[in-house]
Amino acid sequence: MRKSAGAWLVAGWAGFALLPWYETGSWPWPAGVGHAESALALLATGQAMWLLPIGLALVVASSALLPTARRENAARWLVISGGAGLGLLILQAFAIGLNGWAFPNLDALFGAPGPSQAGIGLGAALTALALLMMLSYGLAGLGWCRGDAFVVGAIALVVSLITLFVFYPVLRILTSAVEDDAGHTSLSVFVGKLFDPSIWGLDCLTSNLNCGVAWNTLFLALLVAGGTTLLGLAFALIATRTAFRFKGVLRVLTVLPIITPPFVIGLALILLFGRSGAVSAFLFETFGIPRSRWIYGLPGILIAQLLAFTPIAFLVLIGVVQGISPSLEEASQTLRAKSWTTFRTVTLPLMRPGLANAFLLGFIESMADFGNPLVLGGNYEVLSTKIFFAVVGAAHDQGRAAVLSLILLAFTLGAFWLQYAWLGKRVYTTVTGKGDAGVTPPLPRPVAWLCFATAIPWAIFTFAIYIIIVFASFVKTMGYDYTLTLEHFTTGFRIEQTPRGLFFSGSAWNSLFTTMEVALLAAPLTALVGLLTAYLLTRQNFMGRRAFEFGTMLSFAIPGTVVGISYILAFNVPPVEITGTGLILIISFVFRNMPVAVRSGIATMSQIDKSLDEASLTLGARSFATVRRVIMPLLRPAIVAALVYSFVRAITGVSAVIFLVSAEYNMATTYIVGRVEAGEFGLAIAYSTVLIAVMLVTILIFQGLVGERRLGRRAETRTIPTPAPAVATR
Repeated sequence: MRKSAGAWLVAGWAGFALLPWYETGSWPWPAGVGHAESALALLATGQAMWLLPIGLALVVASSALLPTARRENAARWLVISGGAGLGLLILQAFAIGLNGWAFPNLDALFGAPGPSQAGIGLGAALTALALLMMLSYGLAGLGWCRGDAFVVGAIALVVSLITLFVFYPVLRILTSAVEDDAGHTSLSVFVGKLFDPSIWGLDCLTSNLNCGVAWNTLFLALLVAGGTTLLGLAFALIATRTAFRFKGVLRVLTVLPIITPPFVIGLALILLFGRSGAVSAFLFETFGIPRSRWIYGLPGILIAQLLAFTPIAFLVLIGVVQGISPSLEEASQTLRAKSWTTFRTVTLPLMRPGLANAFLLGFIESMADFGNPLVLGGNYEVLSTKIFFAVVGAAHDQGRAAVLSLILLAFTLGAFWLQYAWLGKRVYTTVTGKGDAGVTPPLPRPVAWLCFATAIPWAIFTFAIYIIIVFASFVKTMGYDYTLTLEHFTTGFRIEQTPRGLFFSGSAWNSLFTTMEVALLAAPLTALVGLLTAYLLTRQNFMGRRAFEFGTMLSFAIPGTVVGISYILAFNVPPVEITGTGLILIISFVFRNMPVAVRSGIATMSQIDKSLDEASLTLGARSFATVRRVIMPLLRPAIVAALVYSFVRAITGVSAVIFLVSAEYNMATTYIVGRVEAGEFGLAIAYSTVLIAVMLVTILIFQGLVGERRLGRRAETRTIPTPAPAVATR
């Protein structure tokens, strides 16, 4: 404890005495006014005297770690100094703003306008982290979590990050749900907006009108969640339990929709099934079937979301299917159970964690989806688009957007509770580390044929969608002029040879480079934070664990438009002032996409017997070494799912980043949206085609770097040595 806490104490003093306490205008901190001096330098010159108690907390921590201090006393003083120092740092950061006191009550107590300060800089951030870690080591020294400093520190770090980057921004925007136009609290206004007939109306039961937007969203989400779970399961079983020759092609077709901007899938559906679409034209000219607008509304949104979100279910379920111990199925067959009975009573029940998590993710993804309903919604209204137009429409109503967001949260909480009730307290452990896991039996013939009958047509349909996307990028104007051309690619990705070397003169290069930089930084951070959270939720018992688990899903449940606006409200002013930077994009992607890593990690880790952890700890390994050397190799499917999903979502996300991009940090999706608004559909689709190719290559690299988890015996060719000829002996 002394050695590790001492290292964090050094880091805390470095942040307090050497690094700039306030933002300095350099990346990753925003450009603007601010002091470049350290906190110690500011105190020495008589400025920012409110920082003195933080320095005193570091002094107390230094005395607590002296060699003469007893262990229990040192731990107790680390808790006091770390907790007090961190609390004072947070208190002064929120109490003092750019223009004086941040709260009116402080004006009355201490006089207006009060002191001022800019947003925190690198020094303040490092000092806060050091104080948090010293607090954690102190709690571990007092026996928290069996004295495991790694576990206490991990819990403290994850809880702090989620509080700052999930709860705080959401709280900032949701408080407006109970405020009137003047900013005053009004419950009557809140009740009026909450029970608006347009939200909960049931006119659809007696007429052809749509139901309220809440019922529309719930019905669509249930259809999408069930459909994506079944399709994902079919693809996962084919990929792991059959001898299908084209598994690689099937995997690529399964993952393709997740690496495509959502509105591009909607545009491709319109090019196929719209009034002027290729399929509609063929049916009209061949069979006389009149053209219609059936693709706009519930059918179109449902098809687009099934295409977009089936890969999520597949990525979650393939790891679960691979993790089922073949020895359990062999035992069932040894007891003369038929293959269908074994699948129904052994295999399928062991998939429950994966099925529940896949359903939950599909449900939440459908509710929070913005791009597909915007393109294909027609008269079928859902909550995400209503929130968007409440925020950016002519009738700007932030309070209404907040109320609609609360309804989304209520639906998500209900789905989360139902999932927990369905799983119950049953045990789904299959990976125990005890002996050989056996050979995986083939699927029952009816199940295999059902999987093929479900997955193959869907794969062919997916292939047709991408043929349209690629073809549209090589013609002048889809639907009017089918002349082949490379004009769209040269406009966006032109490269010129100059005396100084290659010059990337295409209009899309800047946004592509920024997008790749942000995505490559966000993906490993998302996987790290998400899988660490999953480890804490499945392997540790601490107070508030269920509330903490729901908190990890909070940012995922709220539409990206609300997340983007909440980040602007929360981080456009001190104490954390990061709008207009690349850092806010990375943070938004990490905590927006983290729930997929959490759910995938929970589904996979629930199959791994805790005795493996306990054996490592019994042999003297610390928790960190156990996680690194025992658990991480068994989490490879979850790691791949987290890396792939977070990377592609950082590239294809649009609803949140459209509010967070700046002239310096423009993302690919916002560039594509701009081209669509300008009517340059060919350039938009060509850019999407390039993004698909880039993401496919990167996914293959991720798969190669992480590798696969291998359980059980594998069929292999063995050379049996020929016995030596017998020699006669006397």
